[in-house]
Amino acid sequence: MVAKAVDFQSFPGTEEFEAALQAQLVSFGVELVCLAGFMRILSSSFVGRWRGRMLNIHPSLLPELRGLRTHERALAESRQEHGCTVHYVTAELDAGPIVTQARIPIFPRDDAEALAKRVLFEEHRIYPQALDVVARALRAHGAPGM
Repeated sequence: MVAKAVDFQSFPGTEEFEAALQAQLVSFGVELVCLAGFMRILSSSFVGRWRGRMLNIHPSLLPELRGLRTHERALAESRQEHGCTVHYVTAELDAGPIVTQARIPIFPRDDAEALAKRVLFEEHRIYPQALDVVARALRAHGAPGM
C-alpha cells in the first residue's frame, strides 16, 4: 500500500490542487476514490472524471440534512432518528445515489457530541462494507451507470 498527501493549502487555487490530485490518483492507478472527512467541495469537472468511482460518507440520512452541522440540526429539528449515508459523489453536494445507510434513534438525553459519537460508530461499520460491495461491482462490471 502506498500513501501520498496532496495538501490543498500548498496550491494557489482549486484548479491547481485538483490537477495535482488527479495526477497522483492516475499515477497510482487508483480505481475508486473514497472520501471521508474530506470537507472540500470538488469541482464538477473533477467529480465528472471519477463518475461512478468516487464515494463519500455523510453524517446524516441523505437526502435530509445535507451539508454541515448535521447532528446539531437533527437535534434542533427534534428528529426521532439520525444516521449516516454512503453515497456516490456527484457535482451536487451530498446528492449522489445512495449506496447504503445506517439509522440510529435519537434519545432524549442526546446532545450533539453523544449523537456524533454514535453516528461515527455506524460510519466505521458501514463504510468498509459499502466500499467492498462497490469495489467488487467495479471489478466485475466497470463503473455503474448513474
